[in-house]
Amino acid sequence: MPHIVVIGFGPVAARLVDGLLPAVQSGQLGVTVVGDELHPAYNRVLVADLGVGRTTVDAITLAATAELEAAGVVLDLGRCVRRVDRARQLVHLSDGRAVHYDKLVFATGSRPVVPKLHGLNPDPNVPLRLPAGVTTLRDLKDAATLHRAVLGGRRVVVLGGGILGVEAALAAAEEGARVTVVHHGAHTLGRSIDADAGQVLAGALQARGIAVAAHARSTAVVLDAAPAGDVPPEASFTALKLDGGGTVPGDLLVLSCGVRPRTEVAAGSGLRTARGILVDHSLQAHHDPQVFAIGDCAEIRCLDAGCRECAGSAGPQGLIGPGWRQAEWLAGFLVRPAEPAPPLAAEQAPVMLLKARGVDVAAAGNVAAGPFDPLPLDNPAGGPGAVAGAPAPLRVSVWADPEHGKYVKMATRDGVLEGFVSVGMPRAAAELVLLFERGAELPADRSALLGLDSAGLPAPNDPSRTVCRCAGVDQRTIAAAVAEGCGTVAEVSARTRAGTGCGGCHGEVRALIEQHFQGAPTPA
Repeated sequence: MPHIVVIGFGPVAARLVDGLLPAVQSGQLGVTVVGDELHPAYNRVLVADLGVGRTTVDAITLAATAELEAAGVVLDLGRCVRRVDRARQLVHLSDGRAVHYDKLVFATGSRPVVPKLHGLNPDPNVPLRLPAGVTTLRDLKDAATLHRAVLGGRRVVVLGGGILGVEAALAAAEEGARVTVVHHGAHTLGRSIDADAGQVLAGALQARGIAVAAHARSTAVVLDAAPAGDVPPEASFTALKLDGGGTVPGDLLVLSCGVRPRTEVAAGSGLRTARGILVDHSLQAHHDPQVFAIGDCAEIRCLDAGCRECAGSAGPQGLIGPGWRQAEWLAGFLVRPAEPAPPLAAEQAPVMLLKARGVDVAAAGNVAAGPFDPLPLDNPAGGPGAVAGAPAPLRVSVWADPEHGKYVKMATRDGVLEGFVSVGMPRAAAELVLLFERGAELPADRSALLGLDSAGLPAPNDPSRTVCRCAGVDQRTIAAAVAEGCGTVAEVSARTRAGTGCGGCHGEVRALIEQHFQGAPTPA
């Protein structure tokens, strides 16, 4: 019986094991999972929600240990992998044992980036240990730390102005914490939105009581002496020191400085790595058909130097949706290797969606151009005088109402959307996402999109529209589940997996449920 060893037990590994389970139960495959946490797989994307009290550990847990073991899966939890001997096909564990594999799957995910600040001293070669009052908001212990700060209405300093930092700041502030966001850019979400959208978002953060320190470079964490009697003595965070001498006081520092794929064990075994573990379109590691990688640690880049898909690859993105799709594909491949599904495409840059209550931000593509930027010299008007073969010029439309927190920017070429950013316009954003992903033309009158957010207008109704981007569930599938009796978001999630990822689609799922029952005939 072929034996598969999975290194890592996060949400992507859990989805893989779920797909392999029928083959394990029938005796077709043996599966061993090695995870460095004692707790079974949980949805790491929702750790911030857990930290502010919006969900529970049970609700985000993705695997039942007893059920998996009863089915025949061997779980080695609380274990680290020291090294992989690919010549002998052995995985050496931290307790001294070695596990043989026929197929090996790396699902090691990513680790948080800890900045090199005085007082932190991160060492990538040893397990991460942060001072008291400093967290990366990555695991269940981190969630408990944030929860205590929120319950006490304490001062929370978020270092990092990316999407995860902004989401954590908004959630903590709404639940009662006093929050300051510190980042070195001109505005938050600087990699995804333009400066004007950043100003509108800054207003939304300010309206929710969040202080923002922009253009701020951190140099050190200030640690207070441990209280007398503490055993062992441990100093705790009291302030973040900035370049220039200023400080931002706080009771908890949340480091949200990005993530880095965990490739150390793979690289140590001689596998090729770049940002992630290099795999082909069948998720096989380069030059070793017995080894695979999925999720945050995997980077699809095949050996064909002329592959157009790989040339446009965005590499590991830290998103749960692509990882789940890879896990489902690989489960099918490992169970039925003679009947493979079409090879996976390299992941392209995704649409950015901010998951926060009352603050709607969406963006994709290049939004750097402005509406009055000069046109290329070889195509000054984009019309009859254009040089043959020259690309059509980029046209940019902008609408802003900063007083009410609304902003939309659309960049098109020949009428097709190449980039957009939307703040405070959720229905216009939903339509723009749909048009962007389909490569469809915008209406000739761009202002028609602005009317979608007018009071009383229904939400976009397109059965093929993807509602849950993490699990890839469309409106038609959700509507069918509701028609068959699912009356809550939890029931729809259990039936379709919609809403089991980042949770950002819960509002849309709830709206579809309400729409169904409001339109249904009243029982006699």
